[in-house]
Amino acid sequence: MLSFFKNITSEIYRERRLSKIAAILSIFGVCLLIFDLGFTHIESERNFLKNLYYGIISLGFLIVLVRSLLPRQKTPKKVRLFDWILTVSFGILFLLRIDFIVASFQFLKFFNQMGWVYLGLFFFFIREVSSFKVNFKKDYLNPAQLFVASFLFIIFLGTFFLLLPKATHSGIGLIDALFTATSAVCVTGLIVVDTGTYFTTFGQSVIMVLIQLGGLGIMTFASYFSYFFRGNTSYANQLMLKDISNSEKIGEVFMVLKKILLLTFSIEAAGALFIYFNIDSALISSVSDRIFFSIFHSISGFCNAGFSTLENSLYEPGFRFNYPLHLIIAALFILGGIGFPILLNLYKYIRYYVFRKLQKIKDPHRANYLPWVLNLNSRIVLTTTLILLLTGTVLFYIFEYNNTLSEHSEFGKIVTAFFGAATPRTAGFNSVDTSALHFSTLMLVFLLMWIGASPASTGGGIKTSTFALATLNFFSLAKGKDRIEIYRREVSNISIRRAFAIISLSLIVIGLAIFLIAFLEQDKNIIAITFEAFSAYSTVGLSMGITAGLSSTSKLIIIATMFIGRVSMLTLLIAILRNIKHLNYRYPSEEILIN
Repeated sequence: MLSFFKNITSEIYRERRLSKIAAILSIFGVCLLIFDLGFTHIESERNFLKNLYYGIISLGFLIVLVRSLLPRQKTPKKVRLFDWILTVSFGILFLLRIDFIVASFQFLKFFNQMGWVYLGLFFFFIREVSSFKVNFKKDYLNPAQLFVASFLFIIFLGTFFLLLPKATHSGIGLIDALFTATSAVCVTGLIVVDTGTYFTTFGQSVIMVLIQLGGLGIMTFASYFSYFFRGNTSYANQLMLKDISNSEKIGEVFMVLKKILLLTFSIEAAGALFIYFNIDSALISSVSDRIFFSIFHSISGFCNAGFSTLENSLYEPGFRFNYPLHLIIAALFILGGIGFPILLNLYKYIRYYVFRKLQKIKDPHRANYLPWVLNLNSRIVLTTTLILLLTGTVLFYIFEYNNTLSEHSEFGKIVTAFFGAATPRTAGFNSVDTSALHFSTLMLVFLLMWIGASPASTGGGIKTSTFALATLNFFSLAKGKDRIEIYRREVSNISIRRAFAIISLSLIVIGLAIFLIAFLEQDKNIIAITFEAFSAYSTVGLSMGITAGLSSTSKLIIIATMFIGRVSMLTLLIAILRNIKHLNYRYPSEEILIN
C-alpha cells in the first residue's frame, strides 16, 4: 500500500515538473513570437528564429506526449483530447521540416507555412498558462477593483504592442499609441491616426484582439479557460466571477461564461461570413485581405468598437451605397449592444415559445405554460431599444432627407436613416458625413450617444435600462405614485438609486471633459468638442473630425473619459471607496424640497 501511494506521489510530482517546464517553454515561445512579429529582421535572423520555433515545437511535442501518457485520474476528457490534438499538431509541424515528406504528400504544403507554427505556439501558450492556479480574494481585490485593473492591464499591454516597430509603417508616439489602445479596449473607435493606412497588418491584428478582449473582458477569457483546463476552481473565485459575469447563481458562473463565449464567436463568425460575400471583389481583390476585412469588421461591429480599416468608415466611396453590408454591420452592433444576459434570456424564451407551440399541435392539454420566461430586465431593455431605434430612424429620416440622405435612393434613405439612428448608440460606424449633419440631427445624436447600449453589453452610455427607469420615474411622480411599477412588477429602490447616480455621474464627467478641452482648445468649435466628449464617454467613436488635431493634454483627457465611460464612474467609486457591509441603524426620515 505504501509503495502504491509513493508511485502516485511520484507521478504527480513528475507531472507538475513537466507542466512547469511546458509553461516556461510556452512563455518563451510567445516572447519569441512578439520579438519576431514586432521587429524587422534580416534573413539570417529569420532563419535562426525559425530554428528556435521548431526547437520549441519539438520539446513541446515530447512534453505534451509524455504528460498525456501519464495515468491521471482527475484530468477531464476534454483536456486530454486537447492535449492529443496539440501533440498531433506539433508532430505534423515537426515532420514538415523534412523535405522528403513534403515532396511525397503534396497536400501538406498548405500546412508548411509559418502561420501554422504561430498558431500552434499560441494554443500551446493558452493551454499551459490557463493551468496556473489563480485565486481572487475579496480581502485584497473586490470585483470592481479587479474589473478596473483588468482593463488597465490590457490597455498598457496593447500600448506596448502598438509601439513595436512592425505595428506601424512609420512609427507612432506614446500618447497616440495609448490613445489607440484605450479606444480599442474601451471599444470606442475614436482614432488619432487612420487605422487602415497607418498600421500594418500586425498592428491592425493587435487592435482587433484588443477590441475582442475589451468587448468581452479579459476576466471572461482568463476565467473560463482556466476552469476549462483545470477542471475546478475555488468558491471565492466563483463568488468573484458571479459579480463580474452577472450570473444569477454561483453554480452557473462557468456555464454563463461558456454561453457568452459561444454566443459571441458564433455571431461574429456568421457576421464575418455575410460581410465576406457582400464585399465587391473589385474593391478588395485579394482573398486573404477580404477575409481579414470581414473578420476585423465583424469583431469591431459586434463589440460596438466602430474601428474600420477604411479611411472614412462606411462612408468610403465604393461602400457608401452597399446597403446589405450596412444592414449586416448594424445587426452585429445591435446584437452586441443588447447585452449578453438579455440575449441568453431571449434565446431561452424563443426556445420555450417554439417548443410550446409544437406541444400545442401534438397535444393541447400537455402544453405547459411558464410565466415570466422573458424576465423584467429583458422586457424593459427590448422595449426601450425598439422605441429608440424606431424614433431615431424616423427623426433622422425627416431631418436629413434633403441633406445627407439626398444622394441615396428611397430604400437607401431608409437604410441609411436606420443606420444613422442605430450607430450613435455606441457603435461608431458612420455611413454619412457626420460634420455635415443638421443641428437638429446632432441634438438627436447627442441624446442617443448619451443613452447608449444596454447593461452587460459591449456598448457604453448610461444604458437603456437607466434611461427607462428615469422616464418611468417622472411618469410615476406625475401620477402621484410612491413607487415605480411596470409589467405588474415593482422596481426595487436600489435600482432607482443606481440609475440616478449613473445619470448624475455621467453628466459630471462629460461636463468636466468639455470644460477642460474647451479651455485647452480655444480654437475648436464648442459643438465639435461637446460631440467628442459625449462620444468618448459613451464609447461611441463618432467624431466631427477634431480628434487627430487635439493637443497631447486634450488627448489624455479623452483617454480618461473613454476609460471612465467603459468601466463607469460608479464602478470606479465602488473600487476606490470602502464598502460598508452593514447598517444596523436608521435615522428619522424627512422630505427635502425639490419642486
